Amino acid sequence: MRRIWTVALIASLVLLSVPWIPAFAQEGTTPQLLIFTRYPSQTAEVGETINLSLTLRSSNLPPQIVRLDMAEVPEGWTAVFRGGGRVVKSAFVQPDQDVSVSLRLQPPEDVSPGTYRFVAVARGKGVEARLPIELIVQEKLPPKLSLEVELPVLRGSPTTTFRFEGKLKNEGDEDMTVNLEAEAPEGFQVTFKSSYGTQEVTSLPLKANESKRLTIEVRAPRGTPAGEYPIIVTARGSEAQTRVELTAQVTGRPSLSVTAPDARLSGEAYAGKESPLTIVVRNTGSAPARNVSMSATKPSGWSIEFDPKEIDEIPAGDQAEVTAKIRPAAKAVAGDYMVTIRASAEGGTSDSTDFRITVLTSTLWGVVGIALIAVAVGVVALAVLRFGRR
Repeated sequence: MRRIWTVALIASLVLLSVPWIPAFAQEGTTPQLLIFTRYPSQTAEVGETINLSLTLRSSNLPPQIVRLDMAEVPEGWTAVFRGGGRVVKSAFVQPDQDVSVSLRLQPPEDVSPGTYRFVAVARGKGVEARLPIELIVQEKLPPKLSLEVELPVLRGSPTTTFRFEGKLKNEGDEDMTVNLEAEAPEGFQVTFKSSYGTQEVTSLPLKANESKRLTIEVRAPRGTPAGEYPIIVTARGSEAQTRVELTAQVTGRPSLSVTAPDARLSGEAYAGKESPLTIVVRNTGSAPARNVSMSATKPSGWSIEFDPKEIDEIPAGDQAEVTAKIRPAAKAVAGDYMVTIRASAEGGTSDSTDFRITVLTSTLWGVVGIALIAVAVGVVALAVLRFGRR
């Protein structure tokens, strides 16, 4: 009896020492054979031959030869399995080791657009796997380009670099090289830059259905008048082209310059008398100068009046003449004096120039002075003659 209890105890200990294995783990022992492709539904062009990459995978199966076949092929189509650079009918498959083969689908010459279905079959010992394949045949897309610009109208001054950001896309099914061209007003500079760098480009390679960012830079000539200037950009491929119209709005700014007709910044005036001096006010900017007022900084006792004192408008690139009526002080000593003439337009634009004014004494006072001197000399002479005899 003691021996029986001893044997039972030993058996219990052995059973307790064995790991417990759940029942569902046995499910992984089911033999499996798979045939698959990552893209079982594809689009092709009319007349295009398609090559699909297939994968064979087995689990819980002994190493074996798996036969390859087609269970369904549309009429007129040819389906061929290839591996190792040759046509194959089977593949050797080992457990947990993928085997790659390719399936070549060649359409008939008169194939029409539509949806075509194929079924590939892999057969092993007691197992079989099927792979449905869908092929959508459509007409070949004609070459086509598109150029989209986010902001086709930009505003700035003549010194602004107008940067238009766009996207160039090849909407066809063939690769192409796209040449870039621009039509701009005379003097305008247009350059193209790829978004991948700052280097200027004149052409871009585009693969089928590929798009690239494009920066179009426009520079206006210095002193360009305010206005809207169109720039037409053309992207031209071998059999396709597209164009887009851009607009650079030049706001412009006036720039004043005060000078004289002959560029001599000097004049003459008589003390106490009004003398005219012609002043030229030029607008060298790119926008009209409006409400231009004239003013001056002068020596003490002098007066300066302008005719006209205000100018309604000086167009860009134009000029206006103003007469400065200068009256030196009555007791001004002969010599050179400095007068500053200033022109100011609305918006804060202004310019000033110094003019040298030479003050002359009146010829009448010279004659009077000479006469007084002569009288004095005569008086002295008479005095000498009269009193000298005594």
